[in-house]
Amino acid sequence: MAFPIESKSPETFALTTSRGFTSWMARSGGSLAFTTYQAGKVFFLGLKPDGSQWVHERTFARSMGMAVSPDARTLLMATHYQLYRFENVLPDGQRAADRSDAVYVPRLSWITGDLDIHDVAFDTTGRPIFVNTLFGCIAAASDGASFRPLWKPSFLSKLAAEDRCHLNGMAVENGVPRYATAVSQSDVADGWRDKRTNGGIVMEVPSGAIVADGLSMPHSPRLHNGVLWVLNSGTGELGWIDTAARRFVPFAFVPGYARGLAFANNCAIVGLSLPRDNRTFQGLPLDAALQSKGTEPRCGLVMIDLSTGDTVGWVRLEGVVRELYDVAFLPGIRQPSAIGFKTDEITRLVSIDEDTN
Repeated sequence: MAFPIESKSPETFALTTSRGFTSWMARSGGSLAFTTYQAGKVFFLGLKPDGSQWVHERTFARSMGMAVSPDARTLLMATHYQLYRFENVLPDGQRAADRSDAVYVPRLSWITGDLDIHDVAFDTTGRPIFVNTLFGCIAAASDGASFRPLWKPSFLSKLAAEDRCHLNGMAVENGVPRYATAVSQSDVADGWRDKRTNGGIVMEVPSGAIVADGLSMPHSPRLHNGVLWVLNSGTGELGWIDTAARRFVPFAFVPGYARGLAFANNCAIVGLSLPRDNRTFQGLPLDAALQSKGTEPRCGLVMIDLSTGDTVGWVRLEGVVRELYDVAFLPGIRQPSAIGFKTDEITRLVSIDEDTN
């Protein structure tokens, strides 16, 4: 299917899906959200009651990491210099005029400045924590400052706005950071770029112990059913960490620069991006892997069966959208939508907190 998107360029936008994607989505019991910082959009992808696809998008500059509360009523999303908290304003069982069964409205915003925030999550109290890539630390949202540092790798000699190691990913368990990924162990400004092919590491938090090394630009560490999954982006691999042997175990190859990982319906949902035409993305092992398999990189999503490693569904994006950052699964929500700031909808959407307790 083709779906229009606002763009200053003459490029079009097309979203196509595999033949089995609709049935996979129906079985999942939810919907998907994914961000593209390159195009400045957040997309919601679900199903209408008649089984046709539901696609909704909103504009937020440099949309990056996302987090979803267990009941899917609250979302977090990092943007260029703000961290937003969205709330679903629809009571359970109600629908909006456009037939949405969830309407996510920005209710809180922390103005952080441009910290190059990557992964985000909820802490034990429900407040945001995030990977502050510019400063190389895991941080918490602060009501009176840009951020409050919580943890940094021991090889960083100081907090500095220099993106020394490109700390980018965070695996959280019950609101507590457990693991983190970085592209290298560099302690100099922008030094991570020199170690893109094999300098990547996965660290335990808070000990800082390295549980896997020799990776190529790892991203999106996630704990699922007791297993630590990681995307080895520079090789195009989804895999898991054997913490006893301290190594990355490849599980499935994906045809693109992998970034963004969620789980649903016994599947891993992996975000794919087209490699950029610059030094950061050139010369990675992914290039040779794609050539050996006789394929080209793609932008979109793939669903990988966790029992077999097979691809059971995919979403392909073509045109103006070339890079994704994060993907999230929204349990119990079929037709999600959101309110942004480019129209006057936000000025007319008023709700009342009637909790008298």
